[in-house]
Amino acid sequence: MTLEVLDVEPFGRDALLGALRNTRLQGFDRAQPYRDATLTLETVAPDDLAPAQRYVLLPGAAKILRLRSALLEHGIDMFVLDGGAYVKASDAPVERIPVIPPVVEESHEPDGRTVLVINDGIHRVYAARSLGLPIRVVVARGVPPEFPYYAYALERGWEDVAGLEALPEGFQKKSYRFPGNHRSLFRDFNEQFPGVQKVRRARGATSVPR
Repeated sequence: MTLEVLDVEPFGRDALLGALRNTRLQGFDRAQPYRDATLTLETVAPDDLAPAQRYVLLPGAAKILRLRSALLEHGIDMFVLDGGAYVKASDAPVERIPVIPPVVEESHEPDGRTVLVINDGIHRVYAARSLGLPIRVVVARGVPPEFPYYAYALERGWEDVAGLEALPEGFQKKSYRFPGNHRSLFRDFNEQFPGVQKVRRARGATSVPR
């Protein structure tokens, strides 16, 4: 399926990192985990990042690759973003979607590992990995220990990530730090970039799978 980019509004790294610094949690009185953290843009190999999610949806990863190809015609490589962009595409021309780099966090795991866990953007990282390409990500270091990422990194990394056409009912997506209350540690990027975490289920709706 061909995807055409109709309009692009780029923004720079200062706008991206400044907005992400204001990210709030859904719980803990809406605390800001990145307020005093170090936020940087870094280009990394996908295999150096630790997934926490046990699956990727293959149609979503394929759509990312189509969107990347369409954006390259506008001089933007979504695997090498130095900020982000608001994009309108042909499959939903009235919808303005934010395209930003994946967000990863330095995370201290129970087994003693310190990893860069993928917080937001596993489908984009997977898509870059499928092409053997590095990807530019936002790295958060120095997040307060009382506000860790809400899921543990997978023990075997990408070996534990299943590529699926659709998510089976009852599939265990992640191993949560606080089962039953994991949403309290969920980072709400939608406040700063409306629609970036929106779940789009309708057939043909524009989305950038996370």
